[in-house]
Amino acid sequence: MSTSNGIACALVGSFGRAVRQLREAQGWSQERLAENSNLNRSYIGEIERGVVVASLLTVEKLATALKVTPAALLEQGGKQGAGRP
Repeated sequence: MSTSNGIACALVGSFGRAVRQLREAQGWSQERLAENSNLNRSYIGEIERGVVVASLLTVEKLATALKVTPAALLEQGGKQGAGRP
């Protein structure tokens, strides 16, 4: 795996962990977040596990549902990955 692929994988995983953390802070299930963001529940799970790359539109939908700005959601994901290979 190249360095850029490793960084991309870490970023995707960090973003997913941030989504999970914010969802759990709301006391929501994946199903509830899916309903509030107009996304599929299984897609939410894939995002949280870091197996898919969320589009900018998806980031906006998640941020709106979680009552944060898209920038704050992305920043939270960046903090989750700080110090990770």
